Amino acid sequence: MKRNICFTISGPPQGKARPKVVRIKTGASVTYTPDKTVRYEELTRIRYRAAARGFKFADDAQVGIQITARYPIPKSKSKRVKAAMLAGQIRPAKKPDCDNIVKIVCDALNGIAYRDDAQIVLAQVEKEYDDEPKTFVRLWEV
Repeated sequence: MKRNICFTISGPPQGKARPKVVRIKTGASVTYTPDKTVRYEELTRIRYRAAARGFKFADDAQVGIQITARYPIPKSKSKRVKAAMLAGQIRPAKKPDCDNIVKIVCDALNGIAYRDDAQIVLAQVEKEYDDEPKTFVRLWEV
């Protein structure tokens, strides 16, 4: 039976931030992932686990992913512009980039939804405006 898992990550969409590199007193370099990225990945895992109820795609499964990132509407916009944004006539051509949104979600689900995100063979990403910012994710076996 082919599964279809859908879940929502509340809050504004986030992209995968680059790792940070700092020098410590000994002169060695230390690399770490920014806290904001770590928190968003953990929230993604929590939402997936709640929706999937223990389901994980088989190690040889080919997986498809659909991500709809819904951005908040800026308060400074006119009623006419806000209406156009909600109708999908104006879309958010702004950061985070689509590839970084896909990266943060797919990396967060490694080992939880599937063995590795290399199993993803089909991806669709969409950016929209909404009154309630969130990211909708759907995974299925292709």
